[in-house]
Amino acid sequence: MTATPTRSAVTAPLTAHPLSLLTAEEVSTNREVVDAAGLLGPDTRFVYVGLLEAPKAELLAHADGDPFRRSVASILVDRASGTATSVVVDVTAGAVESTREIDALAEGQGPILDEEFEDIEQILLASEEWIAAMERRGIDPAMVRAVPLSAGNFGDPAEEGRRMCRVLAFLQLDEADLPWAHPIDGVCAYVDLTERTVFAVADNAMMDVPMERGEWNAEPHGAPTRTDLKPIEITQPEGPSFTVTDNLIEWANWRFRFTFDVREGLVLHQLGWKDEAAPGGVRPIVNRASIPEMVVPYGDPAPSRYWINYFDQGEYVFGRYTNSLELGCDCLGEITYIDAVIADERGEPRTLTNAICLHEEDYGVLWKHTDLFNGMAETRRQRRLVISFFLTIGNYDYGFYWYLYLDGTIELEAKATGIVFTSAYTGPDGFATEMAPGLGAPFHQHLFSARLDMAVDGHTNAVDEVDAVRVPVSDVNPHGNAFRQQHTRLRTELEARRQADNLASRTWLVTNPERSNRLGQAVGYALHPEGQPTLLADPSSVIARRGAFGTHHLWVSAHDDSHRWPAGEIVNQSPGTDGLERYVEQDRDIDGADIVLWHTFGLTHFPRPEDWPVMPVDYTGFKLKPVGFFDRNPALDVPAGTTPHCRGRK
Repeated sequence: MTATPTRSAVTAPLTAHPLSLLTAEEVSTNREVVDAAGLLGPDTRFVYVGLLEAPKAELLAHADGDPFRRSVASILVDRASGTATSVVVDVTAGAVESTREIDALAEGQGPILDEEFEDIEQILLASEEWIAAMERRGIDPAMVRAVPLSAGNFGDPAEEGRRMCRVLAFLQLDEADLPWAHPIDGVCAYVDLTERTVFAVADNAMMDVPMERGEWNAEPHGAPTRTDLKPIEITQPEGPSFTVTDNLIEWANWRFRFTFDVREGLVLHQLGWKDEAAPGGVRPIVNRASIPEMVVPYGDPAPSRYWINYFDQGEYVFGRYTNSLELGCDCLGEITYIDAVIADERGEPRTLTNAICLHEEDYGVLWKHTDLFNGMAETRRQRRLVISFFLTIGNYDYGFYWYLYLDGTIELEAKATGIVFTSAYTGPDGFATEMAPGLGAPFHQHLFSARLDMAVDGHTNAVDEVDAVRVPVSDVNPHGNAFRQQHTRLRTELEARRQADNLASRTWLVTNPERSNRLGQAVGYALHPEGQPTLLADPSSVIARRGAFGTHHLWVSAHDDSHRWPAGEIVNQSPGTDGLERYVEQDRDIDGADIVLWHTFGLTHFPRPEDWPVMPVDYTGFKLKPVGFFDRNPALDVPAGTTPHCRGRK
């Protein structure tokens, strides 16, 4: 339902821009307004609080000095009833804009609370069935570390409408021991988070618990720290080349804003290339860029594990686990750190210190040529601006890095590290790699969805699929050596559900049919996918429905402010009826329209013994590269050298 606006005596002070970072004052105002409206009880918790951005049209029309309002969206969970409520508050006016109770059957449950997870071990210790399962294995229940996980939705009538999680168990031998090394496999508890009880225990198999320790510095892994690596220091004696004003960043020819959403993470806004001849002095490229969802589907069909599929953003709101970064460890060089403000589960502001890292990196040679005829001998070095954050969620750690390059390239790199999720090893015909004696690591994927609200020289864009194709032998190709590019225009939303093809060097070119370069070509930017596998689960599977965004590398939708989440707004225990498949079902025209690209990319992880006991970083991502956006190489103005070490420095 929509509430009658309710005003609070307190309003938040104005920020500098409609897209400024969320402030502690706004978070406090949000809580006070929600409380004044009678929406808070003793068991009410805030599981999500974030800036509700103004509609795109308003943001594009905004000019410095114009008045604006700010709204905050919250999802409340009542622990006593399990009911989740969506609330929007105008923190500028101090008024509730709307409230809506989330339909648990039709939509799913609100995201999982930390407070709920903290109760799990005590809930298990109160279950006679769970205690008996541990005793059958000769395990002291007090030494068991419970790992509660999102339950999914498998249509079981006993689970319908129930706010729940599924729990796997790991043995911890002492305080220093790493429980991930000792999975108690073959048994799983089903916990009702509202009733705070175990309502079922699936005890399917008795398996040996692997007993070799798993700490990175414990035997047999531990080794003396090497002493042959000399320090590397990166200095910028004149300071960084970028400026930060509020949340507006300018570097080289780049200009953009950034925000931080506790579910979505780092978001780039109004990303463009500075050009004095352009309106406002900037040529837009991407209006909004983010990674709004990821899913980690596991490929182990065992009765105690078939259900494991984590949506780390929609189910867990992973931004709240953002690390406080440290100089020399997480970031190296001349670093600017930026704090982010989120809300705790009581709705009070909590500051994530050093949440965002901003710096420059040398990136090798940008362009170079030594010419035979005119004596040219020129080298320019590439440099990139890096804005990033890192988080820990359960056993895995993820870093998200946006890179901007001097040649106009935009790149997103996701880094996965941490500790692989473990199981008992059942043999070479199973669905796991043996990592240590008797210890398995199930096969799985990490699939991310990028939402790219494109604005290539404006908001009228089109998409071509571009393939490299052979030209048959003919009168025009008598020797059979010819090949060319084949452009296929994607005209509707359903037609634009596409797969990458590395054998065809496939890219997707976003052009503006209303703008051309000096050669008469439509200006454009091309999405370069890595082309790794999309979702490997069977198309009939539950995860293929709930994580449908992962079934195609590319989706293109007509822009809609409400279409923000590729797996739907509500993901925890969702039936899979919301998200990208619903967004594109109207099959709207996207040829010369305001469009959003959704790109699935990620890792298919068959763990290696080298990934244990701590996994070296694995990388995945994509690039956006200019194609005719510029009239010529945009990096011709880069100086020959910026240090005295370069002999060619003038």
